[in-house]
Amino acid sequence: MNRSQYLRHRMFARHAHPVSAWSRLLTTPLVVAPFWTRRADVTAGVLVWFAINPIITPEPADRRSFATRAILGEERWLARPALDPTMIALNAVGAGVLAGSMLAARHRRKVPTTLGVAAAMALTLYGWRRYAALYDRDRNAA
Repeated sequence: MNRSQYLRHRMFARHAHPVSAWSRLLTTPLVVAPFWTRRADVTAGVLVWFAINPIITPEPADRRSFATRAILGEERWLARPALDPTMIALNAVGAGVLAGSMLAARHRRKVPTTLGVAAAMALTLYGWRRYAALYDRDRNAA
C-alpha cells in the first residue's frame, strides 16, 4: 500500500464511524450557505467542518452499522470502480444536483435551493445503499 492509499484508508476508517458519516450527510445543507450568504466567515466555517468531519471520530467499534458499511463500501469502490460502474453516473448526477442548488442559493431562490439539497441528500442515501451492498458482497465473498 503506497502512502496515498494508506492516508485514504486512514481517513475512510475514521469517517466510517456512524457519527461522522451521519453528521456529514445531515450537514449537507451547509454546502449552499456560502452561496446564499456570500460571507467569507461562513465559507471558512463550512470548509473547516467538511475538512475535519472525516477525521474527528475514532474508527468504529464494529462494522455492522449501515453508515459504516456504506462508507467502507465507498472506499472499496474508489479503489476499484469496476465493482459498480453505474456509481460514476449516480455520483455525477448527485454532484450536478448539488451544483444546481448552489446556483439557486446564489440567486437566493428558496424552493429550488431546498429541493436541490434534498434531492442531493436522497441520491447520497441511495448511493450509500449501493455502497453498503458492495461492501457486504465483497465481505461475504472473502
